[in-house]
Amino acid sequence: MVEQLPLKQWVPGSSPGGRTMARIYNKAFFGSKIVPVKEASLSIASSAVLYGLSVYTVFPVCITKKGIVAFRLKDHFKRLIDSAKIIGIDTFEKEWNENKFTKAITELIKANKIKEDVLVRATVHVDELLPGTRSRGLHTTVSMFAYGDYKVLPEGGASLKTSVWRRVPDYAIPSRAKVNGAYVNSVLAKQDALDSGYDDCIFLDADGHVCELSAANIFFVRDGVLITPDTASDILEGITRRTIIELARGMKIPVVERKVDLTELYIADEVFASGTSALATPVREIDKRIIKNGETGKITKSLQKKYQEILHGRDPKYTRLLTVLK
Repeated sequence: MVEQLPLKQWVPGSSPGGRTMARIYNKAFFGSKIVPVKEASLSIASSAVLYGLSVYTVFPVCITKKGIVAFRLKDHFKRLIDSAKIIGIDTFEKEWNENKFTKAITELIKANKIKEDVLVRATVHVDELLPGTRSRGLHTTVSMFAYGDYKVLPEGGASLKTSVWRRVPDYAIPSRAKVNGAYVNSVLAKQDALDSGYDDCIFLDADGHVCELSAANIFFVRDGVLITPDTASDILEGITRRTIIELARGMKIPVVERKVDLTELYIADEVFASGTSALATPVREIDKRIIKNGETGKITKSLQKKYQEILHGRDPKYTRLLTVLK
């Protein structure tokens, strides 16, 4: 049996002290080789530790009839490249390409003898020692690890609270870059929601428009139309978000991307969150207002089903989104 390490985290919406367990596989990719997770470490004097100067992505690796596959691996690698470019990390792209990235993921999966659906987190760390507050020309290290059985929201339906903290705007720290240090904003907002007895938060931007959850995008349905905040609303341009939009349009569901007011969510027919760890999770209530009848809506259910089908290679139309890890 492959050794897995327990990862403790708060149970969403539970009282302080409540915890659930996710499972981290024992082998990690670090630098250029496979090592035990406990040995994959950075110096306390590195930029990654001192300033949160790392960028990352998380993607599903699933078991299918054609073998083990990674979902939208090309897009996730591009997101790493784009995130690094946005904040000025200029060494990663010179040293890594998509083939090298895919090979490293494959080594990680084989080393851990993966036999279940897992998530893989890949991170580019600036590990230069004490370089000051700058990003260009600095050495980077890539890390990857796999973990299973991890849900950021309850599958049966989440309760959300409008955050007292506003989303960091693009002109401060751009949300479309997955920068580790920027997630302090999400931690503040989600912890406030947990302390208040909710599962997660809804971020508003500086103008009071809806952005997203602490680590997931948001969709809602009114009169058969699927609506989501546009990419100028200080959101992460989520890869799962993009997938949901593609699936909806393929299913002839009208999709609109635009500015969204909070009160629109209160009177929506359906609301759900999307993300690698959120999948397509229904939202049951927002600010103590029950969404419709509090049950998972028809469009949400159909998108959940279709998303699972493409993750596991059961829809030939979307097998182009899967990379077989050989």
